[in-house]
Amino acid sequence: MLITDADLEALAASHDIITLGMMADEARRQRHGSIATFVRVAAVSSDVSAPLPAIGAAGEVRIVGTPASRVAAVSRVREVVAAAGGVPVSAYALADLHMLASRDGVTLRSLLEELRGAGLELVADAAIDTLADARRSIEDVNIAGLTLTQLTVDRSPAPDPVPFLKSVAELQRAVAVIRAFAPLPRRFNPAVPSTGFEDVKRVALARLVADNIPSIQVDWALYGPKLAQVALTVGADDVDAVSADDDASQGHRRAPLEEVRRNIRAAGYEPVERNGRFDRLMK
Repeated sequence: MLITDADLEALAASHDIITLGMMADEARRQRHGSIATFVRVAAVSSDVSAPLPAIGAAGEVRIVGTPASRVAAVSRVREVVAAAGGVPVSAYALADLHMLASRDGVTLRSLLEELRGAGLELVADAAIDTLADARRSIEDVNIAGLTLTQLTVDRSPAPDPVPFLKSVAELQRAVAVIRAFAPLPRRFNPAVPSTGFEDVKRVALARLVADNIPSIQVDWALYGPKLAQVALTVGADDVDAVSADDDASQGHRRAPLEEVRRNIRAAGYEPVERNGRFDRLMK
């Protein structure tokens, strides 16, 4: 699908979300067909004193939060990898690892290599707007033998998303290792809250502008099933952070696994579970 810069600017300025959504949906169908993937994540605190939760049916174990020190970061990875039983383990925000490395007077790459030596496979996320040199940081992840789980956005960028999304596409052209991009911000400004319309528009534009990134992702835990379902109809193809605790105490239909599958089907796609490596799970 050939879209010019003039087309993108017109779509970004327009209130015609239907046309934009249809174009983005066509682009994602050309790449992924009728499949929409999702991953169940068991979140583990980076605090070494916190107990390890049950892994359950997780396809990824994710260590969240900022570790107290470099030593603590490596120790927690070693402990979680041992408990994960072969389930892929991701850990930490790349910006936090930068901070730890700087504080200890070591390079980011050496810290990443330490974490890999402790058994880590995946860096949990890289928020592009928190990294001074995103290209170099992501290249360090790759050189250290690790994989970046996802490129994210910490805070909402400028009201016109096109220049920002073009910078994401340019970053991918430089590093060529970004598997998934989650274009909706992780943190919100309560003084200037985003609207559902803006969120949906940003997802659709991300699919069209960052066309060199395989997956456009939406966070189930952060944004909820309603927005996730709509996002799947306008360009998103992957749902992150579905609960690994398949609690059916409120009935089978309200259990997390059944709920995500039902919402994906309602969006017109076939739900396929994956793990943190993006391997599809036959269940």
